[in-house]
Amino acid sequence: VQLVESGGGLVQPGGSLRLSCAASGFTFSSYAISWFRQVPGKEREVVATTTSGGGSIDYADSVKGRFTISRDNAKSTVYLQMNSLKPEDTAVYYCSTRTRRPDGVTWTRYWGQGTQVTVSS
Repeated sequence: VQLVESGGGLVQPGGSLRLSCAASGFTFSSYAISWFRQVPGKEREVVATTTSGGGSIDYADSVKGRFTISRDNAKSTVYLQMNSLKPEDTAVYYCSTRTRRPDGVTWTRYWGQGTQVTVSS
């Protein structure tokens, strides 16, 4: 399983960025994908999750109405459109999925390498 994020960078408050997560090594269309973010010294928090069918669930309250998660199963890619960015959105953003192990009961979670988003004037 490989997850590769891109699209991070420096943006001014109020600006927009679109993150991408290219996936490989598993049946992408069968699994939910999540975006997480982490600030140094704090726990990693889930930002948004898209189900295998493309529905979106579990936006963090702090990003509702500003961020949109979507997926393109034909391209095995998940996107996070981030609008009206705030300085408090500054973090390393990770995409993640979990796949079922052969025992059929337990799961393995996978992470990308992360992409830095900095919101600053």
